[in-house]
Amino acid sequence: MNLVALWQQGDAVSRGVIVVLLCMSVLTWVVIVYKGWLVARARRSVPRSIAAYWQAADATAAWQGVRAHDPLRLVLPLLDGVQGPDVAAQATLEATGSRAARLTRRLREALGSASRQLQWGQIVLATIGSTAPFVGLLGTVWGINHALTGLAGAGALSIDKVAGPVGESLIMTAFGLLVAIPSVMAYNVFGRLIAGVVEQLDGFAHDLLALYGEAA
Repeated sequence: MNLVALWQQGDAVSRGVIVVLLCMSVLTWVVIVYKGWLVARARRSVPRSIAAYWQAADATAAWQGVRAHDPLRLVLPLLDGVQGPDVAAQATLEATGSRAARLTRRLREALGSASRQLQWGQIVLATIGSTAPFVGLLGTVWGINHALTGLAGAGALSIDKVAGPVGESLIMTAFGLLVAIPSVMAYNVFGRLIAGVVEQLDGFAHDLLALYGEAA
């Protein structure tokens, strides 16, 4: 009993389910590999960038130090938000608030951009993890119905004739679980690691706000 036999004996619906599950599996592992690289690099670069900033002698040296350790540009937008040109003299709604309010808005935008970059692919993993078992179950139910319908007109039936087609159809459920389990596990692991990186960025943003928010 294997997917090859199920493919040969199945109809268009059964084969379509197999193709969908196969695509889900490939997409899952592509996302896992990419996010593994992304999160691992972020966990190394963010602490180094923050440390380089606080160890610098002045703002210019700090910006250069962060740039050298921040290839993903997760920290640099925070610095651009507090060290960029002020808009206090411009006749815009942005200029109507206090300096602290303006910096808060810029830092919030930078944090949102970094979070979206780190969260890329999480929706894909969550969607595949939650739907793949049901796709596999659909294939199983359809395969069993197709097998029993074909056996109904075969005359005398025995357990051997029924067990083979039904057992092959049950493989679809197992295939769905094999697709879903890595997705769910990766989603949970990456979610926890990303939360740690975002927490570091959020703390750094608060420190920058305290440092620059009251500046003239």
